[in-house]
Amino acid sequence: MKRDELVRYLDGYLRLADFPQDPSLNGLQVEGKEEVRKVGAAVDAAEATFQKALEEGVDFLLVHHGLFWGKPFPIRGHHRRRLALLFQGGINLYAAHLPLDAHPEVGNNFVLARALGLVDLAPYDVGVAGRFPFPTPLVQVADMLGQLTGMQPLVHQGGKDRVERVVIVSGGAASLVGQVEADLFITGEPKHSAFHETFERGLNVIYAGHYDTEVFGVKALAAHLEERFGLPWVFLDHPTGL
Repeated sequence: MKRDELVRYLDGYLRLADFPQDPSLNGLQVEGKEEVRKVGAAVDAAEATFQKALEEGVDFLLVHHGLFWGKPFPIRGHHRRRLALLFQGGINLYAAHLPLDAHPEVGNNFVLARALGLVDLAPYDVGVAGRFPFPTPLVQVADMLGQLTGMQPLVHQGGKDRVERVVIVSGGAASLVGQVEADLFITGEPKHSAFHETFERGLNVIYAGHYDTEVFGVKALAAHLEERFGLPWVFLDHPTGL
């Protein structure tokens, strides 16, 4: 498939224009080969990820966290090494940050919500709100998240033992603890300033890992491209433990 055709499709499908507030330079960040034969999916644009993409023969790499965040930086040291790997392999780098959090089909939050069995899904910030069909033990939800991510989540039980209404915002959304009106808030990494408010507001919060809550979107997007265009893909896993 031609690179430019794929980029046009992704820009529209992910609705990049709807997220002008995003500091990430969403879209094609580094131009590589014109012909795309194999897609890679990864959470982070990092030297280790690019090395894996090179070894796997990836032509087009989808990432959630790209290289550029609204500020210029010199192309030296690890920045130079990162780009050198992409140029060496002719690898196209495509980043989708908030657009891939919020997307109702392949977004991190909607995919995770469906995997947990939530119903009546609706957008919430760049995440999703939904509910369990029946009140569900908090410990059971934590177990399900552990099975989905492969990591033991951190549970701050400020509320009741059984939960029904749930809000999910993947990644680093602990600052929303003071706003969420639900039985359970699921996000990625904890923040010290949110600890006491969780219990004072009677809110249950599960921190399931920044990295681990954001593998869902890139995988779902790559699978979507395979189904639509027949492009094979590989997930390049490089967990941070955070």
